[in-house]
Amino acid sequence: MNFRTRETEQVEINLTPLIDVVFLMLIFFMVSTTFERYAELSIDLPSAETAEQAERQEVIDLAIDAQGRYFINGQELVNTRPETLRTALSQASGGDTTRPLVIRADAQTPHQSVVTAMDVAARLGLSRLSIATTQSGNED
Repeated sequence: MNFRTRETEQVEINLTPLIDVVFLMLIFFMVSTTFERYAELSIDLPSAETAEQAERQEVIDLAIDAQGRYFINGQELVNTRPETLRTALSQASGGDTTRPLVIRADAQTPHQSVVTAMDVAARLGLSRLSIATTQSGNED
């Protein structure tokens, strides 16, 4: 009989699959999580007895009809070329680029006419631009 002592195998735990699972879970949570920043600033404004009245600036009214013709403060321009519009807007603003410009375009106005007006206003430095709209009723 052979009574040799058997060498015992060392028991090992293979951690490679566990590490793979942990990394996959980490990647999943990083990809599926959304980060939102809520920055709230609470300010107590000082109170005053009287407030200065802000000087109301005259608004430049640019109307565009369905045919694409321009009207500045109710006066029709000679033609629809951008150069003419630029000259007329420059004269209407008096070189004051802080004056507000309101564009009132007909619903059937060609899109290009409105874009041209906005482009000319931007080139003149008129940055206070708004487009007038009307509130429509419930259309069911």
